[in-house]
Amino acid sequence: MGSNDFVTLFFLVAAVLIFLQLRSVLGRRTGHEKPPVDPFSKRQLPRDASADDGKVVTLPRRDDPTSEDRFAAVDAYAKPDTALNASLRELVSHDPSFNPKEFLAGARMAYEMIVMAYADGDRKTLKGLLSREVFEGFENAIVDREARGEVMKSTFVGIEKADIIHASVKDNEEQVTLRVISQLITATYDKNGALVDGDADAVSEVNDLWTFARDVRSRDPNWKLVATEAEQ
Repeated sequence: MGSNDFVTLFFLVAAVLIFLQLRSVLGRRTGHEKPPVDPFSKRQLPRDASADDGKVVTLPRRDDPTSEDRFAAVDAYAKPDTALNASLRELVSHDPSFNPKEFLAGARMAYEMIVMAYADGDRKTLKGLLSREVFEGFENAIVDREARGEVMKSTFVGIEKADIIHASVKDNEEQVTLRVISQLITATYDKNGALVDGDADAVSEVNDLWTFARDVRSRDPNWKLVATEAEQ
């Protein structure tokens, strides 16, 4: 074997070894990677300690006659004999998997994601969390902002309070309306960097009424924001 052949073989072996090492460190895409975060997706349920087959505990089926306590979560969240309790019971009668506290936890995450995505002009995130009509409204506002050369900078301080105030079911569509009180630092700058709206040093309190909905007939019935209103 000539010296040139030996050098060529050496670099070929080295390249293969480097490739194998990188693949072991970086991993390979298999088509089974986790999708983007869905704030309303159920957390993994605890495993049944008495089972040895690794199955997770399943939720009661809609026609399960043993799920007589399906209203317990509603009564724990909303005082019995109130309008809110009655509307939540109606929703749970239609969809026994609904849990007010679990929904509220997801809605709080979705609220922050939507507010920050709007400020950043992140259309991809907004499209996955908004109905078509609401997305079009947000999109138009972002386009106008970009056309003026303006940049919005926001800091999400936190949610002071979030409560379900109404729930309903109509034509297989579930709707839940929240009252959200949040704290934000928001400032908008023009193309020259001059402040045109907001205050970069002040925390503002924002009062919103947001309505989320989902169609339970859909194969993938995700909750989406269908209406927004600023509460004075």
